[in-house]
Amino acid sequence: MGEKKLSTKTIVAIGIGTAVFVILGRFVVIPTGVPNTTIETSYAFLALMALLYGPVAGGLIGFIGHALKDAIFYGSPWWSWVLVSAFVGFLFGLAFKKINIEEGEFGVKQIVRFNIAQVIIQAIGWPLIAPILDIVIYAEPANKVFLQGIVSGGLNMLSVGILGTLLVTVYAKSRTKSGSLHKE
Repeated sequence: MGEKKLSTKTIVAIGIGTAVFVILGRFVVIPTGVPNTTIETSYAFLALMALLYGPVAGGLIGFIGHALKDAIFYGSPWWSWVLVSAFVGFLFGLAFKKINIEEGEFGVKQIVRFNIAQVIIQAIGWPLIAPILDIVIYAEPANKVFLQGIVSGGLNMLSVGILGTLLVTVYAKSRTKSGSLHKE
């Protein structure tokens, strides 16, 4: 059995994706009123990158991007949420494998599949895994972290549902539909 290596294209995508994730995660957020909880646009972008480059790229962009954002702007990573960003990115990549936007198709069926998958993945990650890790790693109060997880999860679902769907739709429209070119 041969080793499966990341392509140069995927490695570059991880680097660029990480940089964009950090920028979006810091500068394109909206405060919610719940401490340390914002409406994030970075997860809509993460969904697009995971769809295009797969689960390893999605997981690494989520992990490295979130860790760098926290380290640069807050002094140190908040590892429980960094791990959930990796989890979400990886599972986005796995769940979106059957959606082939490279052929210019992202219709109602694909949009529904995309959004059902992202809601399930984020419903597991933010309101469940992140708070449990906060309690285990940082001994945070349960009521605080579960509130943060529920609010963040719901807002990330909306962000990916609206912005992510728009990003993927625009990208799909930029692709040539298979069978659309005919020899004259």
